[in-house]
Amino acid sequence: MAVYLDCASTTPTEPCVAEIMRRFVERDYGNAASPIHDYGTFARMAVDHARGQVAKLINVRRDDVIFTSGATEANNLALLGLREYGLKAGRCHLICSTIEHKAVLEPLEALTEAGFELTLIPVGSDGRIIVAELHKALRPDTLLVSTMQVNNETGIIQPLAEIADVLANHEAFWHVDAAQGVGKVLDSITNTRIDMISISGHKIYAPKGIGALITRKRQGEPPPLQPLMYGGDQERGLRPGTLPVSLIAGLGEAARCALRDHSERLAIVNQIRTRALTALAQLRPFINGDPAYCLPHVINISLPGIPSATAIRALAKVIAISSTSACTSHHTAPSHVLHAMGRTEEESAAALRLSWCHLTDEIDWEAVVTILNNLKNQTVS
Repeated sequence: MAVYLDCASTTPTEPCVAEIMRRFVERDYGNAASPIHDYGTFARMAVDHARGQVAKLINVRRDDVIFTSGATEANNLALLGLREYGLKAGRCHLICSTIEHKAVLEPLEALTEAGFELTLIPVGSDGRIIVAELHKALRPDTLLVSTMQVNNETGIIQPLAEIADVLANHEAFWHVDAAQGVGKVLDSITNTRIDMISISGHKIYAPKGIGALITRKRQGEPPPLQPLMYGGDQERGLRPGTLPVSLIAGLGEAARCALRDHSERLAIVNQIRTRALTALAQLRPFINGDPAYCLPHVINISLPGIPSATAIRALAKVIAISSTSACTSHHTAPSHVLHAMGRTEEESAAALRLSWCHLTDEIDWEAVVTILNNLKNQTVS
C-alpha cells in the first residue's frame, strides 16, 4: 500500500476522534434540538462542549462558532451572506487575492453578477499576498476583504498580521479562509481584527462533512449575515437543519487535540520535511513558494519535463500524492495559484504537491527519487 502524502487534500482521522464519534453514532444518538429527554439533553451538551473546544482553539467566544458542513459552506455563508447588507449600505466593492480557493473565488464572482465589483490582489513569486497592493485597492465603499491563512496548493503562510495593520482603521469586513492552516498555525487567526473565519474538519484529523464559520463581534454585534438556507433556527438562524452531533463532537475533539499536541506534531512534520528535502535535492526541483514561509506539512515542487500526471502514476505504488487542489483536480487547466505566482506553463504542468502529517507512515524516499530520476532520464533521452 502506498504511503499517503495528500494530507493537504484531506487528513486521516485521529483515532480518538473516531472513538468519540462512534459513541454518538451507536449509543448517544439523540437530537440536540430535542432536550425534552436525556438523549436530547446529552446531545445538546455534547454540541455545546464541542463549540467551546473549537472556540478555544481560535480564541473566540463560544457563541461565535456556527457549525457548517465544511469550509466551502462557511465561505459561501460569509461572502454571500453579506449581499443584502452591502446592497442596502451602498458598499459593493470586494477584495480578494488571486490565489484564493475556488470556494472563495466563485461566490465572489457570483456577487459581481449582482452588481458588486471585485478587485483581485496579486501575489509575489514567493506565493504571498502583496500587502501594499491591498492598501492601494481599499476604497470607502469596500465591503469585504477575503484572504486565506495558508495556501492549499503551496502551503505558503499568508501575511495576516500585515493585512490586519492595513485594515486597522477601515470598516471593511475581513474574512479568512483558514481551512488549510487551522490547528497547524495557531497564532495568526487569533488576531481580533478578523471578522469571520472558515474552518473544515477534514483538514485537522476530524471527519468530512463538518466545519464552522467563526463570526467575531464588533461593538457587541456580529457581521450582518443573512442565511443562505431556510427551515429552522439552528446556529443563530444562519444554518438550519438537524445538527450532526457525532460530526460536531469529532470536530471538537480534533480541535482539543490540535491545541494540546501542537508542539509534538510540529516536531514530527518538521522531521519528515527535512528528510523529504534532503532526498529530493538530488533531483534539483524548483520549489514553488518561499520555503521560509511554508507550512512544514507541505512541499510543492516542479520537475520540468515530467508532467504531473506521469509522475503521480509512476509513484502510485510508493506514495499517494496530488498536483493541485482536490477541488480542481478534475480540470486540465494549469493551476491558477502557480500562474498567479509567475510560474511558466511548463513549470505548472510539472508541479507535484507532497503533504503529510503526524500520522504519516515511514516513507521510502530512496524509491521515490529512483522513480523520478528514471522519468527524468527518459525525458532527457
